[in-house]
Amino acid sequence: MKEFLEGSMAIAEVVKLCKPGVISAYPITPQTHIVEELAQIVANGDLNSQFVNVESEHSAASVVLGAVAAGVRAYTATSSQGLFYMAEVLYNIAGMRLPVIMTTAARAISAPINIWNDHQDVVSLRDSGWIQLHAEDIQEAVDLHVMAYKLGEDRSVMLPVMVCMDGFILTHGVETVNMPTQEEVDKFLPAYNPPYKLDVSNPMTLGPLVDPEYYTEARFALNQTHKEALDLIPKITADFAKVFGRHYNGLIEGYQLKDAERVIVAMGSVCGTIKEVVDELRKKGKKVGLLKITSLRPFPIAAIYEALKNVPKVAVIDRALSLGSFAPLSADIKAVFFGKLKKPKAISSFVVGLGGRDITKDSIKEIFRLMTGKEKQGEFIDLKPELLKESYE
Repeated sequence: MKEFLEGSMAIAEVVKLCKPGVISAYPITPQTHIVEELAQIVANGDLNSQFVNVESEHSAASVVLGAVAAGVRAYTATSSQGLFYMAEVLYNIAGMRLPVIMTTAARAISAPINIWNDHQDVVSLRDSGWIQLHAEDIQEAVDLHVMAYKLGEDRSVMLPVMVCMDGFILTHGVETVNMPTQEEVDKFLPAYNPPYKLDVSNPMTLGPLVDPEYYTEARFALNQTHKEALDLIPKITADFAKVFGRHYNGLIEGYQLKDAERVIVAMGSVCGTIKEVVDELRKKGKKVGLLKITSLRPFPIAAIYEALKNVPKVAVIDRALSLGSFAPLSADIKAVFFGKLKKPKAISSFVVGLGGRDITKDSIKEIFRLMTGKEKQGEFIDLKPELLKESYE
């Protein structure tokens, strides 16, 4: 059923269809509308769930940890500083192999205070052990939530999944969305039946203290599961297509790659803008394309290599920084080709859109123009030199 919805309302509706038994979150811009709507849905009796009000994001993460540990499907959402406040608990959730699902409305990190979109918050938590999926538009964000529950709760995975959607651009943007029906979701997503849970009739320990004799193996197993999830994600998206009729790869998406000589690698809502530019430049005879990254963790190394190994010039767009080092996504992309004989002649790195600065079609065209074959490292696009001059005077 097609509906004209704000992104946050669409996410609240699809979470309702997934039937979490516990929801807990603390409001923070631009995530607030999601849990505000879910609170109303629960209050209206439209979802049989416990909505737990808490005093902080740390507590919200702790509540959903406890819920899933007790065998109940759970959901939370956050953004920016709230995500960082949760960080201690997020590592515990992953280490305890608890498939919590969380929406993160990607937003800049202070200081200075900024409530607009970039990817610094979500990228900074990429090593927490959570599977991390990035949506291009509201429809994909909706569908990724249904797939996230199926993926995280698979008995071969049992890991938390973070669905990332660009703050304001997608959370507050309005699009026509093909919303799933309850019947479709029930057909695709079975009731949560965990292989382990806290139960007084069958006592067990979750999250124990371990000494050096065991810790390495625990982290190795967590890492191994991420690698194995790379094979499962495309299977889940294929099953999703059979029920819902919408097709995703779940790892990457190539756009006009077949004969491309210049390709931009990016993730999130900017991919829509890049596709428009690619179409415009293709009409002018330019052999350009896009590789969209959906799964940041696990990172689909083999799929990326196959997609880009024959492309002469690659540019990676980052909406985040690793201060004092390489931009994070570009570092991962460069690592894909380490030691490989067949690889792009140049992989350039560009930083754009920090703190919500618009990434226009002209911005994308400038990146394509700068792909000359000489590598550029962490070059800022749309930088305002006059503001830098003022800051030092």
